[in-house]
Order: sequence, then C-alpha cells, then structure tokens
Amino acid sequence: MKDELKETQGFFEALSNEIHRFIAQNVPDALVLTAQIAAKLLFFVVIIVVLNFIYETLFKAIHSAFYRKFKKTPVIQSLYESKVLNSVANFMALGFGQQLIEPIMGRHPNSHTLLERTFTVLMIIAGYVMYKRALHSIERYYVLRQDFYRITAIRAITSTLLIIGGLIFVFLGISAIFGVSTTSIWTSLTAMTAVIILIFRDTILGFVTGIHVSLSRNVKVGDWIGIPKYNIEGTIADINLLTTKIHNFDKTVSTIPTYDLLSTEIKNLQVMAEGNRRRIKKSIYFNINSFKFIDRDSFDQLKKINLIEDYLSEREAEIFPQSQHMPNADLLINGRQLTNIGVFRKYVHRYLKQNPQIDQNEIVLVRQLDITPQGMPLELYCFANQAALADFEDIQANIFDHLLASAKVFDLEIMQTKV
Repeated sequence: MKDELKETQGFFEALSNEIHRFIAQNVPDALVLTAQIAAKLLFFVVIIVVLNFIYETLFKAIHSAFYRKFKKTPVIQSLYESKVLNSVANFMALGFGQQLIEPIMGRHPNSHTLLERTFTVLMIIAGYVMYKRALHSIERYYVLRQDFYRITAIRAITSTLLIIGGLIFVFLGISAIFGVSTTSIWTSLTAMTAVIILIFRDTILGFVTGIHVSLSRNVKVGDWIGIPKYNIEGTIADINLLTTKIHNFDKTVSTIPTYDLLSTEIKNLQVMAEGNRRRIKKSIYFNINSFKFIDRDSFDQLKKINLIEDYLSEREAEIFPQSQHMPNADLLINGRQLTNIGVFRKYVHRYLKQNPQIDQNEIVLVRQLDITPQGMPLELYCFANQAALADFEDIQANIFDHLLASAKVFDLEIMQTKV
C-alpha cells in the first residue's frame, strides 16, 4: 500500500515539475512564481474535484445496486436517502489530496503550512457533514420502521450528539486554524461549566424529555393531544430536541418547548380516538322553582311515555297504596312522592341506555350537581361510540336537542340568560 502511494505521489510530482518548467519557459520572469503557485493550486483543485467525482460515482454505483436489491430494507434505504457515502467520498478525496501537498508543492515550502491547515479544516468540515448525515440515517431508520415511540428518544439522542459533535468539530477547526491545542480550549470551557449549562439548559431538558417520552410511551408523533396550560388541542407533527410542533384543529400550528411534555399536564386523546369512544360530559341547568311533586293527573299523563311506563307502574304499586290510609293524604308532601325532576332524571338515564349511539359497555350516568346561581345542573356522563369530531358533535347535539324539548313535558323550566 505504501509503495503504491509513493508511486502515485511520484506521478503527481512529475506532473507538477512539468507545470513548473512550462511556466518558467513561457511566462515573464516577474510573474513566474505567482503563475507557478496559481497553476499548481488550480491543478490541486482539479485533482480533488476529479477524485471526488470518481469516488462518488463508485460509491453511488455500489449503493444503487444494493438499493435496488434491498430497497425495502430500512438500513439500506436510510443510508441511501441520507447520502452518507457521498460524504465518505468527499472525505476520502480531501484525504488523498492532503497526501499530495509535498509532491505537488515541493518547490514552494512556504505554502505547505497554509495548505496543510486548509486541508485539515476542509476535512473537519467534511467529517462533520458525514457525522451529521450518519445521525440522520439513524433517525430515518426508525422512521421507516414506524417505531414512533422510540423515534422520539432517538431524535433527542441524535440532536444532542449533533450539538456535542458540532462543538468538538469547532474545537478541532479552531485548533487547526490557529494551531492551538484542543486541551487548552477544553480547559477554558471547563472553567465556564455553569455558563455552558445555562446556555444549554433547554437542550439538556429536551434530551431528558425525549428519553422519558420514549420509555413511558405517553405520546408519539401523530397522537391527538390536549394541553390545558396553553389551550391547545391537535395532533403532534414533530418532536425534536428543543421544540414540539402541534397541528391544531383550527388549521394553525403551535410550537411548545419539548420539556413541556415532561413538566406540563398533557391529555393524550389518541387512545379515545383509537377506541372510537369519546366522553359526553355536559349539563342542563334547571330553574329550581319549577320542581314539584307529581299529582295523580300528571302521573297518568307521564305514564304514557313508553321509556318510563314500567318504572312509573312499579312506583305506583309501591306509593299509592301507602298514601291511601295516611292522614291528610291529599297533601302531596305527606308520604313518599315522585318529583318531576326525579322522574325526568330517570327518563334521561333510560333514554341514554337505549340510544344506539351511546357505548353501553361504558358508564352511563345522570346526576345532580351542586346548585348554582344559574340553577341546578343535571349532568350527563356517558361515552359516544364515535370519536370523530363531526360524528361526536352530531351525536351530542341530537341527545340534547331531544332532552331540551322533552323537559317541557315534565313541567321543568330550563334556565337561560335573557337578552
């Protein structure tokens, strides 16, 4: 290998000497040195460009052959899409060019240091690009596998490694340009640890959050979430090291710090959507002045309602025989009695239990809440069997349309603000 390298260097040294002599013979003496250096530098650039083209073509041919054969393999596809081998070709071309500094510029020793540093910096840049593309290929691998929980942690790790790698490459670049030891740079930065931690606070928190989200599997890209703190509800479009992007249902886009996924209350509604169930938790407010005992005439009228006919028949068999032998039986407050709000509550519960759009495997509850200045709330708590927003709202509206109209049959007054 060393012999082949020496032969190659000898070949390029011979070409450099030919260029040197040609210019010395055909250019005025005052411009000979400048023309020789410029021509050799141009020769250098041509060599690097040609070598880079050869390496890229070679790697592309090899990779394309593998890609056609293993196109559905995530590893091959991620490397192909991330163009890692292109960066390898760039790095190799610059590395080979660095070996030609002495053969080509041997007659101009004063340029060696400058060229050495230039090639070192270019190789550092090429190395950083290759490093960045390699990290991106890892992300693409998990995206292609559709491992959405793990991809959050991978992005946190790769983003952190990208920042750390960027700092390292910057140190190497400064060291190469100014000839300063990387140890000296690192020692200076160590003394500024507190400042560095403050600067990279969000990065550190984002890294920790990414790991936590991956391990806990609380949320992932594509999940439907709600964040009460920001009054946000939408789907997660992207989770990276610093920010999380959310597509809201009103077609806007919200961006929050990623560490909020760890420190803020997050409602993951995706489970509800995947189970095709969505909770109905809504109240109707009644005027308590409209509450009353049900007399015989009202009882007979309400008994015609099919949903509560059997219920009222059972109550009739229990209550009326007891009241017949009771003193002052004509006064409804004496003895056990039914109220219009109580019978209506029973009606609402049975209405929900027979409604095919309500999930009967989940809890179905109709309850009274604390009385407020606006009246007494009667709350419905159940689950619609359609989670899609349009379907859910239609189911909910149909239920409350019916109940709001039905309240009049029970002589109940629904509270509303007069305008």
